[in-house]
Amino acid sequence: MSRRLVALGATLLLPLVAAPVLPAPAAPAPAAPAAVVQAQVPAAQVQRKPLVIKVLSNRADLVSEGDARVAVAPAKGVTLRKVRVSLGQRDVTKRFALRPNGRFEGIVTGLEVGRNVLTARVGSFSTSVTITNHPAGGPIFSGPQLRHYECQATARDTQCNEPASYSLLYQSTDPTKGGLQPYDRQDPPSDVATTTTDNGVTVPFVVRREDGFQDRDRYTILTLVQPGLPWAPWAPQPQFNHKVLMTHGGNCGAAYTPGEPPLEDYSGTVPADTPGLTQSYVTALGLGFSVISTALDNTGHNCNVAMQAESLMMAKERFVERYGLIRYTIGTGCSGGSIAQHTVANAYPGIYQGLITTCSYPDTLSAGAQFADYHLMRRYFEDPSRWAPGVVWSPTQMADVEGHISIINAVVADEGLFKAALNPETACPGTRDPVPGNRATRYDSESNPGGVRCSALDMMENALGPRPRSVWTSQEKAAGHGFAGVPFSNSGILFGLETLKAGRITTAQFVDLNEKLGGLDVDSQPTTGRSEGDDASIRRAYRTGLVNEAENLDDVAIINFGGPDPGIAHDYAHAFWTEERLLRDQGHTDNRVMWFGVTPLIGDPGWANEALTEMDRWLRAVERDRRQLPLSRKIVQDKPDDLTDRCSNVPGVGDVAGEDDEVDCALPESLQLRLSTPREMAGDAVFNDRLACRLEPLQRSSFDFLLLPLTDAQWSQLRAVYPDGVCDYSVPGRGRVRTQTWLSYSDAAGDVVYGGRNLAPLPAGSADGWSSASFREILRR
Repeated sequence: MSRRLVALGATLLLPLVAAPVLPAPAAPAPAAPAAVVQAQVPAAQVQRKPLVIKVLSNRADLVSEGDARVAVAPAKGVTLRKVRVSLGQRDVTKRFALRPNGRFEGIVTGLEVGRNVLTARVGSFSTSVTITNHPAGGPIFSGPQLRHYECQATARDTQCNEPASYSLLYQSTDPTKGGLQPYDRQDPPSDVATTTTDNGVTVPFVVRREDGFQDRDRYTILTLVQPGLPWAPWAPQPQFNHKVLMTHGGNCGAAYTPGEPPLEDYSGTVPADTPGLTQSYVTALGLGFSVISTALDNTGHNCNVAMQAESLMMAKERFVERYGLIRYTIGTGCSGGSIAQHTVANAYPGIYQGLITTCSYPDTLSAGAQFADYHLMRRYFEDPSRWAPGVVWSPTQMADVEGHISIINAVVADEGLFKAALNPETACPGTRDPVPGNRATRYDSESNPGGVRCSALDMMENALGPRPRSVWTSQEKAAGHGFAGVPFSNSGILFGLETLKAGRITTAQFVDLNEKLGGLDVDSQPTTGRSEGDDASIRRAYRTGLVNEAENLDDVAIINFGGPDPGIAHDYAHAFWTEERLLRDQGHTDNRVMWFGVTPLIGDPGWANEALTEMDRWLRAVERDRRQLPLSRKIVQDKPDDLTDRCSNVPGVGDVAGEDDEVDCALPESLQLRLSTPREMAGDAVFNDRLACRLEPLQRSSFDFLLLPLTDAQWSQLRAVYPDGVCDYSVPGRGRVRTQTWLSYSDAAGDVVYGGRNLAPLPAGSADGWSSASFREILRR
């Protein structure tokens, strides 16, 4: 970055006190439109206490970076000039003033790490709130941080902290220039486009970008800006509509060094600066939204739902303190970006109000179980030397057992996703080739068992917990600790059972496959016996929301879109997994819209932008609804009538919405690629959320459907594979419990709590700056 842009960033730094540091214009900037102010500052409620303290920028117990935006609400008749505010023994009244938004508020700075008591007094009355401050480098609730971590070269300390930097960008009128271009304020470009925001303000399309570090990783905040005009958090420039779009990245992976915040719609598959393609974050900026992205919300960089939620929470806090209050937040992302949205919304409700998901998966671990099955099947199918004499498999039969029409999906899922994510010896950012005896390098099962493990499961260790000593491998014993628990099992599964019942494979094939399939150990290496999984980790996977059972998604609006999968492990069936889980939990899916089109994976190139504007329309309607109804009912009842499920651009079909908003596009589900999975083809349910099953005795009579009975040899083979029984799909899976929300993975002393502990109830008046009043119920719960 040039010195000129750095200097410009310093000039544009948003204030932490009443006086703005932006250069003042000749006349004051116009106030925000009345509709926005009304949405941001609801009419004052009758209060009995003379004063009420509200921590606007976050939960009072989860504040970070040493500051907090606080409002002191006086009762009618209280004289503001008589109000005194103190932080401990320090008078901070001068931090507060009656702001242009009608609130008596300020930014309280100088918070010490730990508990801080803020007190407001008038006359003989006083009221206090305890603000618990955490370091800018974290952690807050994600638990003890990974010991090995390499900060960026410019870091000021071991927590990767450094001052934020600022730059200007612009949208060009030249269609050959894709994305946003660098803007030089001293030599402004001549091709700056103009945009009119959704609150009716027309401005040059110039964007201010803030880049900084929180939680040991990078964040980015983008805002449409008028350079030279003032901006204070209680008096933002008029083009800001008080809405936020959060962007996410794809895949699933682990990293031990800072990454880049993702901005593009399709998880890195289409570059953000592609000419002719307007990414939805650019569309959002043009409408007056601000855009927030953090490297930790990129699932390919970090698959840990608690760390994702923590980084987004910290970024929202910083935003409210420096830019303004938020009406609502919309998430968007493909593949891993859909995972982050689904799991964060379910485990940490209140961070988002709307989700836009595409290339969709409900979570990492249920897809991980599917891909682990593919991995093991490939080892058997692709090595004919393992087949018993007389057993021959065709590619069609292999795909049938896998639940697909082609074996390509299994190959791509395994090679492109599973192996990289679950192999602890994979090279991941922040690690180096193993050097024996050096713990600060990558794990090697033979030469460096105490090294850094690059499996995504090890990034989740605070949630899953370590494996018990009773099952430690020689590598774990050499390292002196258990590795992260394995949260799935294939024990008891009769793979290919449904295909056998349909007569598409022989009994010999069925028995041979199940006898030789085997399992995986903690290093994802093959074992002759089936994988049992670790009981505690399986239970914690559900408890922590790593498996998204959709119990807490009724308070968010969801638009999901996608298209056919050409064989890269993103078939539209994964979107139906979420649909089925929502239906099971809620009895309906009326808070979710499903779109299917012909463009591979994404359905239609224009849908990312259309979904943004449609989600905005939906949430505006909910925001206006002040009825005393549960938020979940408002989301359903306020959904625009013309926002329905659709199949678009399908030859001979057109746009057809089904009854009751269910997907019925006059299309066979096979064309929508609602394909099956190895576990469904073994008799499991369509939810695909069973990481491990409960067992029932294996009975020979279960195979009475066969035209030719099992031979004694075949029966003996099956009994040897399933000595403890086979899956009983009539009962819930092993370890399945309800997701607990807002878990913390450390205790008061900072020591790890595996599987998490429930945070205290939301402190009164906390996080009021995160959303309009209509959406706050979810945080209150």
